[in-house]
Amino acid sequence: MKKMILCILFVFLLSGAAEWAEAAADKRLESVMSRWTRKEFYAEKDTQGGLEIEITLYSAEYVEALIEAEAEKNLWTADEKEQYKYQLLKTLNLEEYVPFHFSFNNNGPSMHMAPFDKMVNLWLGKNKYAPADYDKRFNFKLQGRRDGMVWFPRYDEKTGKSLLDGVRTIKLDVSGAISPFLSNKLSVSFLWDIDKDNPGKLYAGRAASRLELDRLIKRIEKLTAEKKDLEDKLNEVNNELLTVNKRVEELQKQ
Repeated sequence: MKKMILCILFVFLLSGAAEWAEAAADKRLESVMSRWTRKEFYAEKDTQGGLEIEITLYSAEYVEALIEAEAEKNLWTADEKEQYKYQLLKTLNLEEYVPFHFSFNNNGPSMHMAPFDKMVNLWLGKNKYAPADYDKRFNFKLQGRRDGMVWFPRYDEKTGKSLLDGVRTIKLDVSGAISPFLSNKLSVSFLWDIDKDNPGKLYAGRAASRLELDRLIKRIEKLTAEKKDLEDKLNEVNNELLTVNKRVEELQKQ
């Protein structure tokens, strides 16, 4: 009987410790998330309701906090944590894009955001970029709440170099045309300082190596396709040169 009571007490303490660890992990995650989330509320004097826009940048710090929180709550081994990290980074497409989570809560006249890739822009230094991909539900009329992911390019398509190199602050513009609550604005802007974000820790370890390998393989496939196109074009030019030279020789013999 005494052993059974001790066993029940041990299970109770273990359960309590797990709940405490989960609550602590969630609190740390919320603290980090708040540093990378921008939230604004817009309303008009003569119009009921309002529009709340909330945008979260998946910075290296935030993604690392997501991984740590899940690992703590689930008591993962190092291998399990690395596997989750790899899957999360793949889901976010971090090896190719800069991902954001958008949330609109519209309590007022309908919003019209189509085509959505023409309604938002990311500024990296002096250069402006449209989304490379986004949740297509943003193209439909909206009343109420809707959220989804938006991805902007991370690398230069021609050179393969990172577009974030040397960038200290990034700005995201949302067109004022999307909602009557923003009709008096050309656009609204959200800023993030990324100079203190350290992706070094996130891009270390086996998961990051696998992601880097995935990206480089895609890059090789793209360059190989471009090389074939150039070789085909060169062959066309060489064949035309042979034809022209042959005709010139024929004419010179006449």
